[in-house]
Amino acid sequence: MTLNPNSNSRRTSYLVPFLLFAFLILAPATGRSQQDDDVVRVNTDLVLLNVTVTDAAGQYVPGLKLSDFKVFEDGKEIPVQLISSFSVQEAPFASVVLLDTSGSMEVRLSLARSAAIRFLDCLREEDVAAVYKFDSKVERVQEFSTGRDLAPMAFGLHAKGMTRLNDAIVDAVNALADRPEMRKAIVILSDGMDTSSKASSDKAIESALGIGATIYAVDMSATGDGSNNQQSAAVLKNFAEKSGGRFVGTPGGPALRDAFANIADELAHQYTIAYRPLNQTRDGKWRKLEVKVSRPEVKVRTRKAYRAPKR
Repeated sequence: MTLNPNSNSRRTSYLVPFLLFAFLILAPATGRSQQDDDVVRVNTDLVLLNVTVTDAAGQYVPGLKLSDFKVFEDGKEIPVQLISSFSVQEAPFASVVLLDTSGSMEVRLSLARSAAIRFLDCLREEDVAAVYKFDSKVERVQEFSTGRDLAPMAFGLHAKGMTRLNDAIVDAVNALADRPEMRKAIVILSDGMDTSSKASSDKAIESALGIGATIYAVDMSATGDGSNNQQSAAVLKNFAEKSGGRFVGTPGGPALRDAFANIADELAHQYTIAYRPLNQTRDGKWRKLEVKVSRPEVKVRTRKAYRAPKR
C-alpha cells in the first residue's frame, strides 16, 4: 500500500497506523539463539523508522510531507513505492525507565527518582511506561501502565551493589518487544559505566536496534560545575546516537526537569516511516540507515541500522 504524500485525510491518518500495527503483530517473530547472546530481532518484512526533525534552534519541524524525506539503506535510496506508511500524527508510545541504583548513586538517587517522576508526569493519556531499577541485578519496579504516579516500591530503593546497565537495556528490550505500540523508547538514568553485566554494550545496543527502540540517556555523573565522567558519558552517548535518541549531560535542577519534559515532547512529535527494503535477502546482516530531509538547516535523527531477518 502506497500513500499519497499530500493527503490530509483524517480518516487515512488513523487507518494507516492501524494497518501497520496489525501487520507487525501478525508477522512471525524469530526467537533468540545462543549465538545471538540476548539480541532480540523481529522477523518482519517492514523496516520501521521513528524520525525526529529539528531546526537550527532545536525546535521540532512540523508539517513535513513524505515527499520531503529520502530514506537510504546501505547508501541506496528507497523508492517511494516501497514506502508502506508515513505518519505524522502523535501516535502512542511505550517506554521503559531504567533507574540506576548502584552504590555510586547514593547521593544522586533522590534526584534520579524525581527525574523519573517528572518523565511520567509529562506523558500523555495514551502513552504507557514501565520502570526498572538496576544494580547488581535488574528488577521491575513498575509494570507498563498509563498511571502517572511512581510505584511506592520506588521510594524504598537504596543505592547498593554493582552496575548492570547493559543487562538492564536487554531486559527493557524484551519487555518492549511484546508491546503493540509502534514507537518504543528506553530512558536511562545512570552515573557510570557497566561493571557486572553478562551482555556487552554492543549486544545491548543491538538488542535495542532490533526492535527499533530509541534510547534517551541521562548522565547522572554530572556535577554542579557541569563536569562529568567522560567514560560514562561516551558510553551513554553511543547508546543514544546509534538508536536515534538523545544524550543529556546535566547536573540536575531545572536543566534536568526541562530535559525530561523535552524527551516526552519529542516522543510525541516524531515522524514514522515504514518501508519494504530493496534487499530481501534474509541473511541476518546489519544494514545502514540514513534519512535526509529536503529542508535547509534541519537536523534529522533516527536509528542508524537494522538487522535483516534470518532464515
